[in-house]
Amino acid sequence: MTGGALAFAYAVVALLLAVGLIGSVVPALPGTILILAGALLHGFVTDFDPIGPGRLAILGLLTALAYGLDYVAGALGVKKFGGSRWAIAGAVVGALVGLFFGLPGLVLGPLLGSLGAEYVSTRQLKTSTRAALGTVVGLLVGAVAKVGIGLAMIALFFFWVWSG
Repeated sequence: MTGGALAFAYAVVALLLAVGLIGSVVPALPGTILILAGALLHGFVTDFDPIGPGRLAILGLLTALAYGLDYVAGALGVKKFGGSRWAIAGAVVGALVGLFFGLPGLVLGPLLGSLGAEYVSTRQLKTSTRAALGTVVGLLVGAVAKVGIGLAMIALFFFWVWSG
């Protein structure tokens, strides 16, 4: 690979890592997937030295963990605050609908979805409000976990690259 092509590839890797980290915060971007893609591109460019299949597998597991924690944290938040499966389902539907309304929709969608679904199920505003609050707490915990995992992935990437 020529010097210019290599520099371009490294610039794309850096861009993927940076946008991936931003995507760990912004729900509409697949943050840890972009970080993994950056590491994979680096592997292709460097003939998988020093980041080979084993290290890529570790980053892949961290990517899966980030997405798993994101969903589990939301569900646990609802359950911890006394919500039912209806509230969890409402939060999921609200999140999907919220995708079409940008960042406000991504925050308000799950909240309103869990509130509405729990209210339909129980007809109790207090219980429904607690479930909605649990949704918000769960989403925040999941977001913090995704950012932490994204930072860990980038730190591992740079450690592996610089330590050889």
